[in-house]
Amino acid sequence: MSEIFAATGDSIARIALDGDKGVVTASLRGSGAQCLTLDPRHPGTLYAGTRGQGVWKSGDGGQTWQDARLPEKDVFSLAVSPADGAVYAGTEPSRLFRSEDGGQSWEELEALLELPSRPTWSFPPRPWTSHVRWIAPNPHEAGVLLVGIELGGLMLSRDGGKTWADHRPGAQRDVHALAWHPRASGRAYEAGGGGAAYSVNWGETWQPADSGRDRNYTWGLAVDPDDPDCWYVSASPGPRQAHYSGDAQAYIYRWRGQGPWQALDGGLPQPLDSMPYALAHIGGRLFAGLSDGRVYLSDDAGESWRSLRLQGDPLPSVLALAGLE
Repeated sequence: MSEIFAATGDSIARIALDGDKGVVTASLRGSGAQCLTLDPRHPGTLYAGTRGQGVWKSGDGGQTWQDARLPEKDVFSLAVSPADGAVYAGTEPSRLFRSEDGGQSWEELEALLELPSRPTWSFPPRPWTSHVRWIAPNPHEAGVLLVGIELGGLMLSRDGGKTWADHRPGAQRDVHALAWHPRASGRAYEAGGGGAAYSVNWGETWQPADSGRDRNYTWGLAVDPDDPDCWYVSASPGPRQAHYSGDAQAYIYRWRGQGPWQALDGGLPQPLDSMPYALAHIGGRLFAGLSDGRVYLSDDAGESWRSLRLQGDPLPSVLALAGLE
């Protein structure tokens, strides 16, 4: 693994890795990039979601970009299905789109908006609206899809978005991040505004996973690709500390087996004053991207951490991280 990508709130950054050093090259500057996803079937192909400029696609590792002409302009979530290559985009206001031709055309999955809970969806800082915060296509079954509404619930489809089951029992309604395990089919994970949860039955029902933490506003999420019982979250006392105070009081935690959560502070100045918005397990290493642009990495499942020494274009923030395992 020689590179990772970050959405910075302004641009998409390619970080060329050399040991503990990373050389940053920014592209798509001024786009308001909020999220990104890589196509696991086509290395070098990535998609960026922006505030105000829709979805953009690159086929050359972020050197050049083309407007994918999504009907909505404010994009909060993107995903490429490892099972069938479909591209998904989630927006504010809450709408969900699917492309089966690499972003050349989009179909809205309108059934999501027919769920009984929809009238209750509301994002507290902008209570007149909500957005699709996270999209998680199952890597084993192309039709199985998890979608998180901020704030509204965790929804499940088993037919590629044609029909939906409303908020799943036991899951957090304030969804921040979702993941499937890449090898253990049926295992899923959630980080939400009131805590974390996991599912062992294809997302049908969820079990809380909160013991061992003294803060429950969880945000970042990563799973160990070799161990379905090992996963990670970042957590802060609440949204004000995480996003507005300049003192996030945040920790990165690891869950193993039946828990409880363990705070990982080897080499990290925890509690962190900047929120770890992005956790990612890439190429056998665990990465944490912070709201102030710092990036930390661990080679030993979070036991010890060191700062990635960045050169080149500055990272104003790290909202999302992506790379191929």
